[in-house]
Amino acid sequence: MFESDRLIEDCRQGLREQSPHAAVREIVARAVSEPGQILKSLGEPKLSGIQTLYHSETMTILNVLWGPGMTLYPHEHRMWAVIGIYSGREDNSFYHRSETGLIAHGVKTLNPKEAVPLGEAVIHAVTNPLDQITAAIHVYGGDFFN
Repeated sequence: MFESDRLIEDCRQGLREQSPHAAVREIVARAVSEPGQILKSLGEPKLSGIQTLYHSETMTILNVLWGPGMTLYPHEHRMWAVIGIYSGREDNSFYHRSETGLIAHGVKTLNPKEAVPLGEAVIHAVTNPLDQITAAIHVYGGDFFN
């Protein structure tokens, strides 16, 4: 059974590991491996938005609900992140900086039960290509709101 408090505590413990990013990726992968349990706990997504599950100076955990057809422009978090999909689909386009601006250099589709790590320097754009809400657990290795 998925429990937000358990996820938070496991991720806090993961921060103490030699490789916190890898440890948190495994924790999120385990959580999203049973999407139905997350849906039972957090509820079926009805509206897009962001729900803060945990926030501190060292880590932020969000429940992100992307609206149908929603696209977020290229951005960087300036901290590592782990994204775990538990409903819907997320299409990521990746970029790198050049003297003339951003240059596209890859794409990755994330489906339910998938968790991927993003490094500190990753620049990406996100699209929900579906006619339904996409739901994901996002864990950031720092204060996402600062």
